[in-house]
Amino acid sequence: MLRPKFVPLVLKYVSRHRVRSGLTITGVATAMFVFYTVQAMQDGFRAATEETAGHAKLVVFRQDRYCPFSSQLPEDYTTKIAAIPGVKSVVPVKLVVSNCRASLDVVTFRGVPDGAFDSGLFDVRVSEGSVENWKQRSDSALVGSRLAKRRGVKVGDRLDVSGMTISVAGILDSTETQDQNVAYTHLGFTQRAGDNGQGIVTQFNVAVTDPNQLQRVATAIDAEFRNSQEPTSTWSDKAFTARAVGDIIEIVRFAGWLGWGCLVGVFALVGNAIVLSVQDRIRDHAVLQTLGYTQGLIARLVIAEGIVLSLMGGFIGILGGMIVARWGAFSLSVEGLSINIEAGVGSTLAGLLFSVLLGVLAGLVPAWQASRRETAACFRV
Repeated sequence: MLRPKFVPLVLKYVSRHRVRSGLTITGVATAMFVFYTVQAMQDGFRAATEETAGHAKLVVFRQDRYCPFSSQLPEDYTTKIAAIPGVKSVVPVKLVVSNCRASLDVVTFRGVPDGAFDSGLFDVRVSEGSVENWKQRSDSALVGSRLAKRRGVKVGDRLDVSGMTISVAGILDSTETQDQNVAYTHLGFTQRAGDNGQGIVTQFNVAVTDPNQLQRVATAIDAEFRNSQEPTSTWSDKAFTARAVGDIIEIVRFAGWLGWGCLVGVFALVGNAIVLSVQDRIRDHAVLQTLGYTQGLIARLVIAEGIVLSLMGGFIGILGGMIVARWGAFSLSVEGLSINIEAGVGSTLAGLLFSVLLGVLAGLVPAWQASRRETAACFRV
């Protein structure tokens, strides 16, 4: 460990060559910004697709269909699904999306019946406006908080997307990723705006009475409509999301390798900066040795310099990533389903920890070299 009284000396070493230190810190910040962004994508994917204890929601979709445009189910399936043992409530949903392909700014309209928010299927809280305001107008919508932030809309504004013009009646807060990125409209309004008319929906959201019976209820629903003209495919909503965003998994996985590659680049960058710094201070180290500084202390000073450079760059890069992610409220969407790009506290702390670790590793070899030099040899350089 390095005593606090030596910290000013380390900072003096860092500030002596300001241009070199500044370029090193900038390089580290850029790499850590990319690393943080990649971690944010991975955290968002896990939050959107990982099952939790007590999870009791199903999504009934058209069999062998993926994009919402291609899934068309009769609305009267509602009664049959509700009659299946174990089903607590069922809500028919009509989806209209501005873009079915992968994009950073997709607007998803979900048409639901007027009583949908009383069914217990939606874990939402209206932070602005109210559900009553939404019920009073057929063209009104309850907009998710991230979508509202991304599009810059508030209660009373109008939003025109994909040929649909809606009035914002409220802003929704929710812990569920999908509820943060959609606009809930009235079912009849959304059906009239779609390619098909009344009586057709995209999917059914189903709540079950016992989470342990989730798979049994899903099998029973699909068995009910197996011989119908429009057969169904039923999944838990988390599994449904994971299946729909399967293509994004490969993108996130590749981005993960990109993030680790950035860390390798940081290691080389910091290591190179410390080697150059140590070479410039060979005689300084000789003077320190004559003043009683031990070889171990000189090695710790070199390592501390690497930690300072790496940690400063890492902090700036991670802070920049947090600002961009929160300000932009970006979400990677495909087929009307969204993955938030927002890292958790764990990834933020991990980024800072990696910064410190890389600083230590990058400084080991230069520190060993500096501590092995004899005092007389240093003066001859």
